[in-house]
Amino acid sequence: MNRGLIILNIALLVAVAVLFYLHFTPAKSTGVKTVANKPSEKNNTECRIAYFEMDSIENSFTVVKDVKNELGREEDRINNEMASLEKKYRDKINQYQSQAATMTQVQSEMANRDVLQMQETIKGKKQELDSRYQDLYMRKMRDVKLKIEEFLKDYNNQKGYSYIVAYEPGLFYFKDTAYNITPDLIKGLNSRYVKKK
Repeated sequence: MNRGLIILNIALLVAVAVLFYLHFTPAKSTGVKTVANKPSEKNNTECRIAYFEMDSIENSFTVVKDVKNELGREEDRINNEMASLEKKYRDKINQYQSQAATMTQVQSEMANRDVLQMQETIKGKKQELDSRYQDLYMRKMRDVKLKIEEFLKDYNNQKGYSYIVAYEPGLFYFKDTAYNITPDLIKGLNSRYVKKK
């Protein structure tokens, strides 16, 4: 989960950096004068940026806790299924080893084929379960991200920030806590989630 969120936040950081560069870089003079349109009311206002602590959201947003619990149950189910297959495999190996002294060459070859087939079945099942888990994980994280984005759109209608970014340690070197909206975000997200439940 953290890896997906880190990648998303790095992409957002790059986008913000590009926007800052484009916004604050003075235009090069081309020798041609242009008549500028009247700046809109929005362009006259200052650029306001708010942030929220992503780790606080992960720890306090009820949806994230529910998603983590659901993913944990899915991991347990996958681990139990794989343990069951591996136990059957070990039992079969032990059975063949105990019969090895009395097996004919044909029986021995059939046992080897059976063992190889079981190995392939286990490998295929593991890949299938891992793929299914990754798909579930990505869908759940996308749902969480959408819930945060939807709330922030409504929240920002009243607050009027130019940007709202997720703070992750290592991405930003300075932050003014006056622009930390984490408590508002947690409170709003949780109250929306409780209402939908």
